[in-house]
Amino acid sequence: MQDCGECPSPQTYAILLDGFCKKQKIGEAMALFQEMEDKKLDHNIVIYSILINGLCNIKKLTAARELFNSLPLKGLRSNVWTYTIMIKGLCKEGLIVEACELLKKMDGNGCSPNDCTYNTLIQGLLQRNETSKAMEFVKIMVGKGFSANASTASMLIDLISADLGDKVLKELLQ
Repeated sequence: MQDCGECPSPQTYAILLDGFCKKQKIGEAMALFQEMEDKKLDHNIVIYSILINGLCNIKKLTAARELFNSLPLKGLRSNVWTYTIMIKGLCKEGLIVEACELLKKMDGNGCSPNDCTYNTLIQGLLQRNETSKAMEFVKIMVGKGFSANASTASMLIDLISADLGDKVLKELLQ
């Protein structure tokens, strides 16, 4: 592209970054990100979200957290997607308390969690056998008009089938 005199757009860089991250080639993704910075191309929350997601997926949570926490210093505001990515990364590493705190911080920062955010947290809680905490968030999610996605519903049904679900879960499903 550059050989033909065309300068890649930020959208093109985002697609390339996403591809590198999905292939777990974080070194290449970071080099491309550095190239964007060197060319003083506009960085938006999408670019950072892609990198944060890539870092979380290869278990580089510390680096992902640092990048996430640096966003306000760069004049960027996390969106629902960015928060959900971090919540998922925290849950994958078993940092359930931090994930729950981030959801509260998210809401406090004027970024309302959506159905994906709640489902992500609930699944993380259920994977760590935090059933009663998961049920609290199921109630909140349902109270806000959201519903469980297929993965969350399947996990909840598995709990009931194993007779591990509590009374609240059974009432919610009825």
